[in-house]
Amino acid sequence: MSGERKPDCPESLQSSGQGEVEDPLSLLAAVALAPPGGDPAACSCHCEACSCVEVRWMERSIQSVEVQLQFLMSKADDLHDCLVNGQGNLDREALAAAVPSFLFTCQPFFNHLESQLHGHLPLDIYTGRVQLLDFSQQLCDRLEQLVLTYASYNLLCLDDTKPNSVSHFCIGQSQLGPMRVTAFRYFKPTPYLPRVDTGLYKRMRWNIERLRDEQQTDKENEEDTVGDTEYFFLCYEDIPNPHAEADDESHVVRMWSIGQWVQLTPDTDDIYEWIMCEVPEAKYHRLLFLGSDEPSSCCATDYVQQLLQTAE
Repeated sequence: MSGERKPDCPESLQSSGQGEVEDPLSLLAAVALAPPGGDPAACSCHCEACSCVEVRWMERSIQSVEVQLQFLMSKADDLHDCLVNGQGNLDREALAAAVPSFLFTCQPFFNHLESQLHGHLPLDIYTGRVQLLDFSQQLCDRLEQLVLTYASYNLLCLDDTKPNSVSHFCIGQSQLGPMRVTAFRYFKPTPYLPRVDTGLYKRMRWNIERLRDEQQTDKENEEDTVGDTEYFFLCYEDIPNPHAEADDESHVVRMWSIGQWVQLTPDTDDIYEWIMCEVPEAKYHRLLFLGSDEPSSCCATDYVQQLLQTAE
């Protein structure tokens, strides 16, 4: 966090108007994420010259994304410094109200990266993919740090059982054939079931929406396009190590896995059953064991998409 410049704590936040925060940020997001002139897909030839054009286009595109990343990182720094250093004219509650709005503003950036990394847009340059992965991870880490700092000041709630909580945030959406994949990351490991000790803690969630073939791209009738929705999770559990001594720090081993939410309660689609059910319950169907090292958000999403493609 840089303390050399005065944080930008806009006066308009004090009125806590979400639109006032989103509009200028979203406008810049739209400009920065636009293709930097020309479209390599418009060239149908496969000649060497066309390949060079695509490389130059990708380089300019990555530069444009980096500009947007630095802008969002700067805004995150401002919100952090305004709280921690007590600078600016905003009270703490107004700043806390600005954080969820800022998280929402970051979604177009994450969506753009997901469309490049996991969608249909061509990205054949290895170094370009590595850079985009790094951009996504940088912003993801900075947002986690920002929200955890606000939570440590008791200004944000991370309990996902509370209606006003900020327990997770969207880190991108992409389309995989007839499926729309939306990834979420929890700001801290959260119990798999709110009121049942399963020993599992969730770190990420993916909403897998299966779209109807005839309306996959019809966003105006989005309610009609979505069929079934499935939920996948990245979770860890601490497993006792039978070979360790009782006082050994390694008496448990943390194991990571990706699994699917399998609904138990309520076991019907009846809306009245859902209204009467205070907290839904489900078992965790493990699909992939990942070992003791936590995967990055992008790697975990890669694993989920591989699972989906294998199941098709």
